[in-house]
Amino acid sequence: MRRVEFTEEMRPEYTILVPEMLPTHFLLLVNVFRQHGYKLEVLQNEGPNVVNAGLQYVHNDTCYPALLCIGQFIDALQSGRYDLHKTALMITQTGGGCRASNYIHLLRKALQKADMDYVPVISLNASGMEKNSGFRFTPGLIMEALYSILYGDLLMLLKNQAEPYEREKGATMALVNDWAQKLTAQFKKSAVYPVVHFRRNLRDIARSFEALPRTGEEKIKVGIVGEIYVKFSSMGNNHLERFLLEQGCEVDVPGLMGFLDYCVEVRIDDINLYGGSKKEKWIYTRIMDLLTHYEKVIAKAVRANSGYRPSELFRSSKAQLNGLLGYGCKMGEGWLLPAEMIELIESGVNNIVCVQPFGCLPNHIVGKGPIHALRERYPKANIVPIDYDPSATKVNQENRLKLMLSVAKENMAETV
Repeated sequence: MRRVEFTEEMRPEYTILVPEMLPTHFLLLVNVFRQHGYKLEVLQNEGPNVVNAGLQYVHNDTCYPALLCIGQFIDALQSGRYDLHKTALMITQTGGGCRASNYIHLLRKALQKADMDYVPVISLNASGMEKNSGFRFTPGLIMEALYSILYGDLLMLLKNQAEPYEREKGATMALVNDWAQKLTAQFKKSAVYPVVHFRRNLRDIARSFEALPRTGEEKIKVGIVGEIYVKFSSMGNNHLERFLLEQGCEVDVPGLMGFLDYCVEVRIDDINLYGGSKKEKWIYTRIMDLLTHYEKVIAKAVRANSGYRPSELFRSSKAQLNGLLGYGCKMGEGWLLPAEMIELIESGVNNIVCVQPFGCLPNHIVGKGPIHALRERYPKANIVPIDYDPSATKVNQENRLKLMLSVAKENMAETV
């Protein structure tokens, strides 16, 4: 199985395809990468053809997110929409215990099987596991990507709280798109622009969402947690957010920054639990201090300029685990998954959907495993785990969700 490097010569001409996952964040991130000379395109193809391509070219014991990502790539390449000799693929590589570290190898194997192994595959990682001369993280790209994630989390948070109550259908999403264009234009002006105007942007974003005309009725609040891909990808969870909106719910999805915080925090936990470099611990601690600072600034801006609920601080959520799960439990989403459930419950979101992809044993353990203990601690917690795999029917998933919502409505009626 050969590896084709993405070279500097390829960079101006090649279209780089990435799997669909975080629609709000990707509005910003795609523009950032394009401004740095990478012709990124987020794939939008989905449906039976994607699943069938995944089943055909990936071993059927592989986890559902890998099957969908690789199936989406193969289906796109076989669609005839792209010049395969001027197309590259990009996929994340975590480097941890999750099989996501090996998606890139499974993808290359699938390309070889489909007679397309000449298509370069770029590893997006922060550990230097694979390098390509035509793709590298510059300080400007790193900074703008970080700010895109911060802004993406804020826009997603406000969108989810505003959209169910909007008086003019589509107004919330139009505002999200407007801010994505404004922020991208700021990045283009200057490398330091997002730093200098960060607080002002936060204020203006919060105020603009506060100004949206909204209805005043109370709706059922439903949180979504689970494996990162199925949690954020509309294709991976069968458009779960849209279904809940159609059922008259307000959806709450913990942001991407929590997962990035977790990836840094577990490095510190490892050193605390098993020993390690004091210098390395100091570096990771300073990074966490910086990320916590950003979280505080965003939360303060939301509270001061709107009536929306800000996200809980990551380390507060971690502390609220209070022995429910050890900090050494870090496979899959590890202790972050139950911590996000607690974060939601503590903020008044008692109804939670825990999305579980086929083939992710750690996610089932840290997702389904703590539910009984959580219900004992929080008697009003209404948690339903939903499995997602090629054979799971959408009808069955939606029926289980409707059962959860019926309990939610009963609980809401009791509190009125």
